[in-house]
Amino acid sequence: MTVHDAESGADALRADVYRLLALTLAAPPSADLLGLLGGLAGDATAIGRAFDDLASRARSTSPQEAEREFNALFIGVVQGELVPYASYYRTGFLTDRPLSALRADLQALGLERAPDVSEPEDHIAALCDVMAVLIREGAAHAVQRHMLDSHLTPWAGRFFQDLEVAEAAGLYRPLGTVGRLFLEIEREALDRQTDLLEGADA
Repeated sequence: MTVHDAESGADALRADVYRLLALTLAAPPSADLLGLLGGLAGDATAIGRAFDDLASRARSTSPQEAEREFNALFIGVVQGELVPYASYYRTGFLTDRPLSALRADLQALGLERAPDVSEPEDHIAALCDVMAVLIREGAAHAVQRHMLDSHLTPWAGRFFQDLEVAEAAGLYRPLGTVGRLFLEIEREALDRQTDLLEGADA
């Protein structure tokens, strides 16, 4: 296997994790998604154990139970236990400056919200989906790094930590762990890539 092949494989895995987070956080998991989650298998690392926990919980959760949990966490009667938007976490208000900055970056990248989606673009699921798209389309390292540093790093770790300890979380508790650890791994990996690129330019 060449270095390029290894990098391509790692990028495919990164995109898959982002897409998995996006799907699970965008809407209540369907039976098919619960089946996919239930088939996950981790390794001995901390994030691998979190994947195993997520798989175990998915296998014992019905779509109806998952929907009730999702609604309690993110919808609620007035609002859910958590408010999964960058603007809210960063400023305390919805549709604030972080959303405006994100929209400007998405426009520059030629990305826009799908017509059937009503959620603002700074929803955690939408941001994870954007990262998956950028990775799969081979966006430059600098673009990926900018999106991560500007729109996820400032708040998403706190969101995932809150999800880990949310009162209503059962199935979603290990998803919070996966998200938190994955973003830590992402930052470290992109730091290494930045150092390598800067070393090559020196």
